[in-house]
Amino acid sequence: MELFILSPILFPLLGLLINASLGKRLGEKAVGWIASIAVIASFAVSLMMFAQLGAAPATEGGEHGAPGLHATILPWITAGALNVSWGFTVDQLSVTLMLIITGIGALIHIYSIGYMHGDERFPRFFVYLNLFVSSMLVLVMADNLLVMFVGWELVGFCSYLLIGFWFKNIKNAEAGRKAFVANRIGDVGFVLGILLTFVTFGSLNFDSIFGSLAGKDVAVITLITLLLFVGAVGKSAQIPLFVWLPDAMAGPTPVSALIHAATMVTAGIYMMTRAHALFELAPTTQTVVAIIGALPAFVAGSSALRQYDIKKVLAYSTVSQLGFMVAAAGIGAYVASHFHLLTHAFFKALLFLAAGAVIHGMEHYRHSHASHDQAGLDRHDGPEVDPQDMRNMGGLSKKMPVTFVTFLIGGLALAGVPLLSGFFSKDEIMAAALEKNILVFALLAATALFTAIYVGRQLALVFFGAPRTQDAEHAAESPALMTVPLIALAVLAVIGGALNLPGGGWLHHWLEPVITEPATSFNLLIAGIFTVVAVAGLAMGLSLYRNPARAQHEADAGIGNFLYRAWHFDDVYHAVIIKPFYVISTVCAQVLDVGIIDGIVNGVGKVTRNIAGGLRGIQTGFVRNYGLVMLMGVVVVVAYF
Repeated sequence: MELFILSPILFPLLGLLINASLGKRLGEKAVGWIASIAVIASFAVSLMMFAQLGAAPATEGGEHGAPGLHATILPWITAGALNVSWGFTVDQLSVTLMLIITGIGALIHIYSIGYMHGDERFPRFFVYLNLFVSSMLVLVMADNLLVMFVGWELVGFCSYLLIGFWFKNIKNAEAGRKAFVANRIGDVGFVLGILLTFVTFGSLNFDSIFGSLAGKDVAVITLITLLLFVGAVGKSAQIPLFVWLPDAMAGPTPVSALIHAATMVTAGIYMMTRAHALFELAPTTQTVVAIIGALPAFVAGSSALRQYDIKKVLAYSTVSQLGFMVAAAGIGAYVASHFHLLTHAFFKALLFLAAGAVIHGMEHYRHSHASHDQAGLDRHDGPEVDPQDMRNMGGLSKKMPVTFVTFLIGGLALAGVPLLSGFFSKDEIMAAALEKNILVFALLAATALFTAIYVGRQLALVFFGAPRTQDAEHAAESPALMTVPLIALAVLAVIGGALNLPGGGWLHHWLEPVITEPATSFNLLIAGIFTVVAVAGLAMGLSLYRNPARAQHEADAGIGNFLYRAWHFDDVYHAVIIKPFYVISTVCAQVLDVGIIDGIVNGVGKVTRNIAGGLRGIQTGFVRNYGLVMLMGVVVVVAYF
């Protein structure tokens, strides 16, 4: 049983070991398919676990007394009252994330075979991807906070490696470093929350914690949940630590799809859902969570309206949609939050991969028309253009029909068009927000309008009109290795809403053993209002940007520049934190370190050297001189006594 439960983690590790040791000898296709098959095998085992849980009675528990499959692999830390083992749990909540991680992960692995073709570090990329999948599975399968933290840190480390994968470009290296630092800031709060949890409950095991909540001080629970939420703010890119995610788009597009749309950034939401029993006892924390979730939804949603980079639009959109999930958790709508997490994984992974296909298609012309001069440098016909800048695109619906249709489906699902997955999950959150917190509802309602507008804007600039560059004019559809995953994700984006149809759908009943929450009823008024919002926003975005010249200079000044700069959060951090830090570092390095510390050390050495130089003069090597000195010494001693 232990090996069966652990196998989803072990399969990607096996693929990692094979490619790490033999990758350079196997060739690209073998490396890519070994990594992909490892994740497919992990998905198959996760599917078996899903079926096993579905066949068991809802109240049936394992040896821990909780529903699901449990395995304690081996003891880890035993020190006084602290007793932590490598324990894993697969229940209704974790298995849904396992299917997302391995299922969408497998599609992204296959897509990456085509996307990363020809890269000089091709095997290393798939080693990193496999490591990430295993790490994410450790996070969601952990049965205690400390093992969860191991997975938590590993996915952060993998994120650093993958964002900065093309590290020869300084911007990529800086983006990886920025993500690493921002996540570490959040992790400080998470670690303090874990320590306070142990001090309060005497255990880090989820079952033990949730089973001993009665009689605990609400103030202590509030502090614990606030500290845990700080970790979620960093990992799930919420204010004030959201600034790392847009810059993370410097990494390869499959990284954006896997880590920054479907899996890692949802870790904070998963953690809060897993620990919902704690959060429900801290109403102050829930209010903070709801407001913190709604604010980045609004800020990032409005910022996406003025971005030019096709991936940055989706990056700010991801921050915004994560805000919906966090806000839903804050108002106690954990099933709705989890539902949107699942549907968002479908349509946002689709959008990122489709955006990667667009970039790949734009670069096709450059690659096919490149020649080499005597120095071996690439020479292209015409001026170099940024293949990610939407102002350089246009007319791609005819050049890349499969990519266009799949991107359109993902965009409409994101905007909340009826009958697509995003419509059902977003409306469920909006109905709960209207009932629980009117401020959160207002911010999310405005964000829903922004979402529809920037989706329409993106469609207009990328796919409609006439091609605006030679790259767009000669763009080509991507190979089947890239388009087949797009089609699969598009199907999921269409049917994903069936997971939790209004009136107590499948997902609500599935999660009942883990989350006890009243079923939400279908709110016809909310559905009608946000259908109008989605259609009106899409129409506005399409009509405003029918003329692509409108987008050329709209971010140069005023509100356009304010939104393009994402409300100047990065600028403020640079002025208030980074620049003073560099000044202090310079003073410490050049004045304190070199001038004072090194000065003292070097001064002691200089004094010693000078004294030694003076004494060196009496070292003549003549016995008579030494005899005279000894005689003088004897005279001095006798005279003293």
